[in-house]
Amino acid sequence: MQHAHIPLIGFAAFSGTGKTTLLTRLIPILKQKGLRIGLIKHGHHNFDIDIPGKDSFRLREAGASPVMIVSRHRRAMITEINPEQEPKLDDQLKLFDQSALDLILVEGFKAESFPKIELHRSGLNNPLLYPNDPDIIAIASDCTLSTPTYLTQLDINRPETIAAFILNNFIEHHD
Repeated sequence: MQHAHIPLIGFAAFSGTGKTTLLTRLIPILKQKGLRIGLIKHGHHNFDIDIPGKDSFRLREAGASPVMIVSRHRRAMITEINPEQEPKLDDQLKLFDQSALDLILVEGFKAESFPKIELHRSGLNNPLLYPNDPDIIAIASDCTLSTPTYLTQLDINRPETIAAFILNNFIEHHD
């Protein structure tokens, strides 16, 4: 990832495993440690973040791209990807302002090469990803797995231990 100027760690799992749920619990813990967190999420569907009928939607539908919406509280930029193609994480990092961040969390992009924590729930009966992905460095699961010693096992239901793993392995100076 030549455009990653700060540490990034991904979360890879099958749909329905709870990536977003875990991240919503993990991010506040990391922020409490003083980290400034950015996030890039890969969506698999055609999505709109602006609402049909609203000005930004109408302007984008008229052909403007990118469209930036700005208020005193937040900013969003919507860019059409033409021709439609699967986005590459490194290309997104080029556009992602990393200057005020300490860490980027990535949800999805599981086929790309960067450090990842695999999430696994035994009740879903999904195969493990790590045997086919050398970039998986840890597995957060709800059960004990027999895995190679190079893989750290974490408890998916204890985000504070996942935060500690990230701090110890990706952040140089922390409390």
